[in-house]
Amino acid sequence: MSWNSFGHVLRFTSWGESHGPAIGAILDGVPPGLPLSEGDIQPFLDRRRPGSSRFTTQRKEADQVRILSGVYEGKTTGTPLSLLIENTDQRSKDYSDIAQSYRPGHADYTYDAKYGLRDPRGGGRSSARETAMRVAAGAVARKILGSEIRIRAALVEMGGDAIDYENWSWDEVTSNPFFSPDPAATERWANSLDATRKSGDSLGAIVEVSAEGVPAGWGAPVYGKLDQDLASAMMSINAAKGVEIGAGFDAARLKGSDNADEIRMDADGRPVFLSNKAGGILGGISSGQPVICRIAFKPTSSILIPRRSINREGAEVDVITKGRHDPCVGIRAVPVCEAMMALVLADQMMLHRAQCG
Repeated sequence: MSWNSFGHVLRFTSWGESHGPAIGAILDGVPPGLPLSEGDIQPFLDRRRPGSSRFTTQRKEADQVRILSGVYEGKTTGTPLSLLIENTDQRSKDYSDIAQSYRPGHADYTYDAKYGLRDPRGGGRSSARETAMRVAAGAVARKILGSEIRIRAALVEMGGDAIDYENWSWDEVTSNPFFSPDPAATERWANSLDATRKSGDSLGAIVEVSAEGVPAGWGAPVYGKLDQDLASAMMSINAAKGVEIGAGFDAARLKGSDNADEIRMDADGRPVFLSNKAGGILGGISSGQPVICRIAFKPTSSILIPRRSINREGAEVDVITKGRHDPCVGIRAVPVCEAMMALVLADQMMLHRAQCG
């Protein structure tokens, strides 16, 4: 299997399967001399950890990260940084009934079509379990970026029910199990997801992630666009089906006079944008405004409601997916989106320094 790596100067590679003994990652290109320990990484993994509320999968994984290489006496050495998390709560027997059947909405059929075999246990390599390593690597990327750049994400829509942006509160995001910035939406979503989970179904969601403090100038005009790399990184997350930068698809419904972000100078002689429909990126290069993107996640395909499908022999079957699954994958995708933003920005920062000093 190829294409398990991404990035240019900061190169990230993940490995492992959902029901294997462990998952891991290699970060190559990490600058030397950065203070780093497992304690810098663990808080971000704890936000993504399964079993943290009744609204996520009840698989119990501690997600304790270990640094195997690339750190000496508490600082990065510049050599490849190796990270590992052991899998401790697999229930492979939950997948015995569907080992020969293709789950609708999953990658079962396409994996078989490409490789001629697949690991049915929890989806194997296609499982969202892999995203734990993205979060771990994203914590390292934040160290590279420094405290001047603040990356935060929130769930802004679930099952077609969107937040009221007038109620947005970042403090609220950290105080509820949905990462919701709108307390009114939190209550509605709890009732909706409880009912959906009990019926054996699932819901889709939209995550919005922003990065404040990104200076103007990161990215490149043609094949190294910042928004291009962001879109690619976000679409690589399991269950992601769409990405918007700034106004996104709404920009297609605006006139040019409404879409263009006007500019003035402030009292200190610095440019000030009067809006941010571009999402902080112009011509593939950061403008100095907050970088904003939204990611749409499909409903979890593993559900208890029978779905029509076929098995490996071509016989028609009805598939029910048992086991422990997220009724809405978008919830735990929030810290994953933050991590992918951090990895892309750290890579683009290093690319910018390599060319422009």
